[in-house]
Amino acid sequence: MSILENQDLAQYCLETALRAKEASAALALVSGAQKNGWLRESAKQLRAAEKAIIAANAIDLAAAPEYGLTAAEIDRLKLDSKRIEGIAAGLEEIAMLADPIGSVIDSTVRPNGLDIQKIRVPLGVVFFIYESRPNVTADAAAICVKSGNAVILRGGKEAAHSSRAIVEVMQETALDFDIPSSAVQLVNTTDRAAVGHFLKLNQYIDVAIPRGGEGLIRRVADEATMPVIKHFNGNCHVYVDRDADLDMAMSITVNSKCHRYGVCNAAESLVVHQDVADQFLPAIGAALIERGVEIRGDSITQSLILKAKTATDEDFAAEYLGPIISVKVVESLDAAIRHINLYSSKHTESIVTRNLAAAREFASRIDSSAVMVNASTRFNDGGEFGLGAEIGISTDKFHARGPCGLEALTCYKYVVYGDGQIRS
Repeated sequence: MSILENQDLAQYCLETALRAKEASAALALVSGAQKNGWLRESAKQLRAAEKAIIAANAIDLAAAPEYGLTAAEIDRLKLDSKRIEGIAAGLEEIAMLADPIGSVIDSTVRPNGLDIQKIRVPLGVVFFIYESRPNVTADAAAICVKSGNAVILRGGKEAAHSSRAIVEVMQETALDFDIPSSAVQLVNTTDRAAVGHFLKLNQYIDVAIPRGGEGLIRRVADEATMPVIKHFNGNCHVYVDRDADLDMAMSITVNSKCHRYGVCNAAESLVVHQDVADQFLPAIGAALIERGVEIRGDSITQSLILKAKTATDEDFAAEYLGPIISVKVVESLDAAIRHINLYSSKHTESIVTRNLAAAREFASRIDSSAVMVNASTRFNDGGEFGLGAEIGISTDKFHARGPCGLEALTCYKYVVYGDGQIRS
């Protein structure tokens, strides 16, 4: 149910964006100590509001069946004491990260005495559209404000009450640290048309970040009048080289595929050098099948894994987000790289090899946001990279790429100090 039934939706979106723009200007004067104080106090108050947050979450859980949520989606939606503690601890972790705003990226003194400094600054206003996970609400609010940005949060309707309870705590706490409450705003309507209105407001919103299904991301990319940080899907590969340690390759492949199926950094494709295919494929096939994974492979794969089905070009390009994997046998490292670059979504690829030259060539030629050498694809994650919370993983090639932590929500400007110089 929208609270905007008697209001003009376009006007509501405009006013929300205006408040965010004003808040972003005010954040320029907020110190790192204030932001860190807000994060720590918000963590404290979220713990204190545990009962109220769980009660709000219960309303969302009661409505979950009518939205057709799966058991796994309902589990991700559910909040309890342990998960609220996790949310609070996440805010405290972000508070411990270095504040990027105002840091000098580079500086030089010119022959005429001008001191030219390249300074890190916020993007401004972030419009964040995301899935129905209450912890993402807190993470996004924290990482945006810590990096000096105001944020407009458009979460899924399935978590509306839970997200509102969290945002209200963070807004109330913000005032104690002279941070405008409108630095964090949750869109108060489930009307999907609101997204379209916000995407037109490029004079107030500096960047849009969609996090969810491919359909949502393509819609945002098509309609946005401001830059979009995005990734459409995560067709991640594990390549087992001719010089691989096959025990290591086994554990990396199983972890990359089976640790969690429904995440963007799970492996969807396995590529194997022909020199080790006879030994490796029957073993990995048995391990994956034992875990309930369906294998779709080329003719060589099918000859070595009898339960494997025929893979099509669509399979090699697919993000399954479930217990299915495509398998391709190649004759060389070059063929592996060409196959991966052809079908990859440019998210994460891993090579398993003891050959340093092969690893370096793979890392140099693979065109993805992250390349793993002898490690699981599941490590392409802001927390695992030491970035703290992330607001998403970008497969774009400009501004931000890979896990988007604090620095990804900043850009820079030049500040030039002179002493009366004029140009002749």
